[in-house]
Amino acid sequence: MKLKGAKIKEIRLHGRGGQGIVLAAEIIVHAAMIEGLYGSALPSFGVERRGSPVASFVRLDDRPIREKSQIYSPNCIVVSDPTLLRCVDVFAGVNDGAIMVLNSTKEVETFDLPFQITRLGILDATKIALEVLGIPVTNTAILGAFAKATGWVQVSSILEGIRRVMPPELVERNVEAARRAAQEAHLYEMTKGR
Repeated sequence: MKLKGAKIKEIRLHGRGGQGIVLAAEIIVHAAMIEGLYGSALPSFGVERRGSPVASFVRLDDRPIREKSQIYSPNCIVVSDPTLLRCVDVFAGVNDGAIMVLNSTKEVETFDLPFQITRLGILDATKIALEVLGIPVTNTAILGAFAKATGWVQVSSILEGIRRVMPPELVERNVEAARRAAQEAHLYEMTKGR
């Protein structure tokens, strides 16, 4: 299968310790492999404590991926905790034409996004996680929105990736969280000069 755009896709995921961002990166890679693509995931831990900022990096391509470093110029940024917008430069190095997936309850007009962001996917992943999982772990919900916003992997592949990575007792609820997020995420095409 060919990746949309026929160029390596680099994704930077931002979250807090305990939100499952590292696992989310692994699930994206599994989803890509299901579709015949290559993927690589790399975590980055700061203070390594629950609640501190965490990042994970994913590369997707239709050819083998050799690079194993952090991502400095992402095509997509995923932010699972909106409070990170105030304390982490999630937009650092973002490429023109980038996609952003954001867990938030705010309206799109309230965000001051850089011009490089051309598509924004917003959802209340925390609400979905609380209702479906009973805890505020947003990783699988944010992945449903990621698949919908980017189209780089199918939602069905994300669901199968969850099945392959999660412990059996957690699979069905996390699949439901991702499926629901894909349905509830709102997509916005951003215009230059906004």
